[in-house]
Amino acid sequence: MSGQPLATHPTRVQRVDGSTITPAEIERTVARLMAAAKVPGMSIAIINDAQVVYRRSFGVRNVAEQLPMTDTTVMWAMSITKGVFAYFVMQLVDEHVIELDTPIADYLAKPLPSYGKYADLANDERWRKLTPRMLLTHSAGFPNFRFLNADGKLDIKFEPGSRYAYSGEGINLLQFVIEAKTGQSVGDMMRQRVFDRFGLTRTSMTWKPEFATDIALGYVNDSTVGHNKRMSVRAAGSMDTDIHDLSLLIAGIMRGDGLSAQAKAEMVKPQIRIHSAHQFPTLDTTTTHQYDAINLSYGLGWGVLSTPHGKAYFKEGHDDGWSNYTISFEDKKIGIVMLSNSLNTEGIFKELLETLMGDRYTPWDWTGYIPYNARSGG
Repeated sequence: MSGQPLATHPTRVQRVDGSTITPAEIERTVARLMAAAKVPGMSIAIINDAQVVYRRSFGVRNVAEQLPMTDTTVMWAMSITKGVFAYFVMQLVDEHVIELDTPIADYLAKPLPSYGKYADLANDERWRKLTPRMLLTHSAGFPNFRFLNADGKLDIKFEPGSRYAYSGEGINLLQFVIEAKTGQSVGDMMRQRVFDRFGLTRTSMTWKPEFATDIALGYVNDSTVGHNKRMSVRAAGSMDTDIHDLSLLIAGIMRGDGLSAQAKAEMVKPQIRIHSAHQFPTLDTTTTHQYDAINLSYGLGWGVLSTPHGKAYFKEGHDDGWSNYTISFEDKKIGIVMLSNSLNTEGIFKELLETLMGDRYTPWDWTGYIPYNARSGG
């Protein structure tokens, strides 16, 4: 283990069920699970009363060189970017720069298919029905990404607004619309409105050379995945960050800093009910009632659920070599942020959430977080 917990952290950390856990118990649990699931490195922060009270980094960011993971090690936030983008969008909603239910056509100088990137939609007038709310709730009808289609073209799979199907394309389209409406880069606006607000120096929507002194490499079992230096802003997942910055940001979002109470409530309110058996593949039409007890839904950029301890909202992010998760219990003002440089980490999320914060409500099977010791051959 490496890195240091917060100097001001309490001797016991509050969990959502009213119980507590000590930092030593946290560290024993994390070390045991990382070893069992062969996770090279991860960073964890816990929020109590909407403030970061525990933060520590474990393992290594570079296996070959045995470089320790630290609280300033930059990792790829992946799809957690979407939740942060939604928080930024709600600032624009507060200021009436955009309206959630105004068709995106109203914000464009010409029809959407007239723009080269969206020419594939020329023969489908349903694009005119799309609104920022549909794009943020993943109900626009898009595939996750167009490259997943056999022909590599973008299309609308179902009636916009009729059901949930996770889509990075929809989030990136909203970025395009905002930039067309404002004439400004979303990357610049998020830096000014979000990252600078919380004093985040190692968070950016694109690669910064100063990150190079402390970055993590990703790992797929024994294979190394390099850190992709993203030079283009993608609201669906280009953000780089570290556990120090991201935990401060998630705590700030929990408090609603920079938003009206109405905008914050709208962002984490259930907007569309989720009946899909699994989040991926995104267009699978298999349904289930398994998640009725938690009222699994999507808000604006965040998954939301109901628990005996109040409403919670969450966001995950994963790709080969990386896996991240954050969940915030709105009423309890308790949350957790986890960043890691291995997809193996998804196999320990369930036990980490239950042990570290008493979260027995995250739909781990819907998100694909199958415990490492329950997998075939595990």
